[in-house]
Amino acid sequence: MSISRRQFIKGGIVAAGAAALGGLGLVRNMFAQGSRNGGNGRGDDAPWEGLRYIDLERSGELARREEALWDLFSPCGLCPRECGVNRAAGVQGICSSGDAFRVASFGPHHGEEIPLRGRRGSGTIFFSNCNLLCVFCINWQIAHRGDGRYTSHAELANIMLELQRIGCHNINLVTPTHLVPHLVKALRIAIAGGLHLPLLFNTSGYESIEVIKLLDGIVDIYLPDFKYQDSAIAARFSQGAPDYVLHTSTALKEMHRQVGTLRTIDGIAQRGMIIRHLVLPENLAGTDVFVRWVASELGPDTHVNIMSQYTPMFRAHEYPPLHRRITQAEFAQAMRWAHDVGLRNFH
Repeated sequence: MSISRRQFIKGGIVAAGAAALGGLGLVRNMFAQGSRNGGNGRGDDAPWEGLRYIDLERSGELARREEALWDLFSPCGLCPRECGVNRAAGVQGICSSGDAFRVASFGPHHGEEIPLRGRRGSGTIFFSNCNLLCVFCINWQIAHRGDGRYTSHAELANIMLELQRIGCHNINLVTPTHLVPHLVKALRIAIAGGLHLPLLFNTSGYESIEVIKLLDGIVDIYLPDFKYQDSAIAARFSQGAPDYVLHTSTALKEMHRQVGTLRTIDGIAQRGMIIRHLVLPENLAGTDVFVRWVASELGPDTHVNIMSQYTPMFRAHEYPPLHRRITQAEFAQAMRWAHDVGLRNFH
């Protein structure tokens, strides 16, 4: 049974507290060595080179990357907003995060894209707060209000290992942008405990190119949004981010360079990128421009999820036409645009 993200988070906030995160024992599993071959049923039978983050840890490179990310933590330059605040001293930037981090929920999520959820679910960890802060945010309780539980690096590593133990197909880090150094630190602890699942970076797309380059070889699967194609619309609806289009397009190109098109083994994603695009009323998201950009800049084989589920939430009622759902005609037009530009892997 598939559930919505909102339902998952609502139930998971309770579960996260009840699970006594620190009590989860480190699960030590032997990790797979070497590469495996597999196709995705679409003619891509190139070998999968395995989990590079394990090799990076063994070589000492992952420790160097972590250090470089902490250098961007204070003064904070982890995202394009470049608040410059001293987060190490607890000062909060636009994302309302200081030196610590919170987890809102975690567990096997069966509502993600099919190659991500498979049969056993995507091992999803929702983090509190956000660097983009959209006025129509469906998860505003955790993104804007910051609901969640303060969590240590060891506890987060335990969560990753527990999700692996129960059979999840990947570790899905949701809204990770403002917490990247913390996540890499926890990842290193989890590697020592035997983590061997693909790491998924699930983001709004509003990323610093410097940070994304530091994630090369750490992240196996990128799952970015591309929300807008107009700077004025981005500035109005996402906490004054007129540079969203510029930074997101640059970041997505780098993500694609790192991991390429989606590759699967037995239908389960191992490496690659899926772009999410939410259709908004009156084409405020610029879907026609978006699909042309994907086709020309990344190629027609790029995997794209064109989403129809826009629901007016949070402050959307203050920003017509965001106060209403999209119509069937609006979504049908979005799908025609994707077809007409030649995209082959969209749904």
